[in-house]
Amino acid sequence: MFNKILIANRGEIAVRIIRAARELGVGTVAIYSTADRDALHVHLADEAICVGPARSTESYLNMNNILSAAVATGAQAIHPGFGFLSENSKFARLCEEMNIKFIGPSAKVMDMMGDKINARAEMIKAGVPVTPGSEGEVHTTDEAVKIAEEIGYPIMLKASAGGGGKGIRKVNTVEELVPAFEAAQAEAQAAFGNGAMFIERMIFPARHIEVQILGDSHGNVIHLGERDCSLQRNNQKVLEESPSVAIGHTLRNEITSAAVKAAQHVSYENAGTIEFLLDESSGKFYFMEMNTRVQVEHPVTEFVSGVDIVKEQIRVANGNELSVKQEDVTFSGHAIECRINAENPKFNFAPSPGKITNLFLPGGGVGLRVDSAMYSGYTIPPYYDSMIAKVIVHGENRFEALMKMQRALLEFDVEGVTTNVDFQLELISDPHVVAGDYDTSFLGNVFLPEYQKED
Repeated sequence: MFNKILIANRGEIAVRIIRAARELGVGTVAIYSTADRDALHVHLADEAICVGPARSTESYLNMNNILSAAVATGAQAIHPGFGFLSENSKFARLCEEMNIKFIGPSAKVMDMMGDKINARAEMIKAGVPVTPGSEGEVHTTDEAVKIAEEIGYPIMLKASAGGGGKGIRKVNTVEELVPAFEAAQAEAQAAFGNGAMFIERMIFPARHIEVQILGDSHGNVIHLGERDCSLQRNNQKVLEESPSVAIGHTLRNEITSAAVKAAQHVSYENAGTIEFLLDESSGKFYFMEMNTRVQVEHPVTEFVSGVDIVKEQIRVANGNELSVKQEDVTFSGHAIECRINAENPKFNFAPSPGKITNLFLPGGGVGLRVDSAMYSGYTIPPYYDSMIAKVIVHGENRFEALMKMQRALLEFDVEGVTTNVDFQLELISDPHVVAGDYDTSFLGNVFLPEYQKED
């Protein structure tokens, strides 16, 4: 096993990785920007090293500084978490060249599956269903108009190198296409340094179903069931649950089998997620994309499967076989995750950085965990993502999980900054959500208009 790994991230995911590594007896190195000098992950790691100023481009995205930190501290591997450099094949390749193990898939596989256009082509080869769309990169509005006419409206514009909801636009008519394409392309160029786009027919409304997979270097690939991530705002997930109430036994087997087939086709190693859109009216599902990293919502899968995904990542990167085989994986109960952000839902979800003057995190009982890097007196910096915690619950059934989440959110108390806790409490208590009657259109078209009417 590794003696020491460097965590190339911050916030709750850095804390999560440090804890998993410590339980495996592995030493940890935290990196931090000058704005994160007092962050929890810095205090919890065995060592910590500053890699640059507050701007992420000069610190958490600074490959040279991060690799230098790994060399200086003698770290044998780097865990990138999610976001930042987690899906950057150049960084993974640099790690390989420097004989530092990147805890994730190879750069080759990241290039293959991280680029949405390449991924579509590979899934077609693997026999996994994909939505009708462009066959390659789209660079101009003229190309976009022609392809859209062939596919038929409505369509989705997506950044080829995208993620996290960036560079995505829904287009219903030809009149909307040109301004939407130009805006999405500019956003993609700014976020990823790559303005290449692709186009696909929009399956909307739909269920957003994703399957957690794990692979090792010995040819083993397994799935850990599915998550329903249909509650989204601006293509950003808000709440996730597992299993999905929208699919039965037969469809679940079809979707999870397709995900395993996809991962096997590219000889995938480490943790990854295959994302699908499910058209409930037809019962057909389509490959959307693959995330070649651990995801924010991985804890719901850990609760229902009993598998520690982050520990598996570290073991697999060390060359070990997966600790479980598919026939060993059993699913129990129901899990839900709510993302807690420092933001004001009443003012268009404006970020709310600042000092936490008082903090009480919910606890007690079986099947409740809070993943966070907050503490009383901590100042949330304005430079990074607004997510400050995740509340994850597990119950014997969905009703118990819903009630447990309501209880947890009622106890959650943060003073000094505005959060979306009350928003999440209203969402988890909404009759449609309680009934499992929602899709990707629900939050934006049904829930938010009513929520924003309230005083």
